[in-house]
Amino acid sequence: MTLTKPFASSSASSVKRNMMSSVIVVALVVLSPTHLSAQTTTDSKIPTISIDVQVVNVLASVRDKSGQLVNNLTRDDFVVVEDGEPQEIRYFARQTDLPLTIGLLVDTSVSQERVIDPQKQAAAQFFEEILRHDKDLAFLISFDVDIELLQDLTNSRKLLNTSLQRLRVQGSRGGLYPGPVPQSRRPVGTALFDSVYLAAQEVLRAQVGRKAVVLISDGNDYGSRIKRKEAIEAAHRADVVVYGIRYLDREFYFRAGSSGGGGGATLKKIAKATGGNLFEVKEKMPLRAIFTQIQKELRNQYSIGYRSNHTPGPPAFRRIELRTKRKDLTVQARNGYYTTDLR
Repeated sequence: MTLTKPFASSSASSVKRNMMSSVIVVALVVLSPTHLSAQTTTDSKIPTISIDVQVVNVLASVRDKSGQLVNNLTRDDFVVVEDGEPQEIRYFARQTDLPLTIGLLVDTSVSQERVIDPQKQAAAQFFEEILRHDKDLAFLISFDVDIELLQDLTNSRKLLNTSLQRLRVQGSRGGLYPGPVPQSRRPVGTALFDSVYLAAQEVLRAQVGRKAVVLISDGNDYGSRIKRKEAIEAAHRADVVVYGIRYLDREFYFRAGSSGGGGGATLKKIAKATGGNLFEVKEKMPLRAIFTQIQKELRNQYSIGYRSNHTPGPPAFRRIELRTKRKDLTVQARNGYYTTDLR
């Protein structure tokens, strides 16, 4: 059974959610305030990526000037500011063992045809290395003009590997280069923002523990009905960190008479706002090396909790600035949260 996105036109594509051998409906709905469960303990074995009425918890990664992860900091090394006001850090732990739920979102639009096979191979190795059978879950989404959940939440590497083999570039008919500009019989599009929204709102929001999305694309969105701001908002509400991997096929864009656009800036804005990072596939930084970097980062995070000293008021976005007292270190953390989640 397939359900059309409520914001799509009659000719637009559908959102398909496949679970095991059956197909389950997923509806993209308008965001509404939802109470999130609270985790206020300092026990590093219990998930703490959530917000309750009093406590705001933030996961953070810290790097030095050379880009190396720093994992020996203490509570006193951090400063938290919310909407311009300093906050007292009440809860602190180095998190290395929290359950992880991770989604891989793969761009299967025509611009990715020549790079899709290396993505399959590297992603299979990533799932093999990062998933702990007794703790972690993963899912796979492909997006072009359609958004399809190829594999729902699972701890099975076998199922994930099978779903990776189903990744197929939109409109592929045994070659997309009959002329200087690729042609396809199907409508074309790259619903990047819609896919981030779907992953956060419909798959990850109900999960606990650490939640992350790895987004592989050249970063160019064509045809999303959700705006970038709304995709980031959905990630904030679900406590999801987004890692962007820009995989640009320069030959594709050269044939099309383009440089590839500003996709890198788009991915960077999403990643930075949610506490993630942006990587770009290059000769000296292959996709497998990037996956290794992401895996290390997810296993070396700090959990920092504070009780907001702001007087409760109307629902609003509260901006968070998390930094260290050391000027030579850079902190990656989400830049805010929505108080509507506290009602």
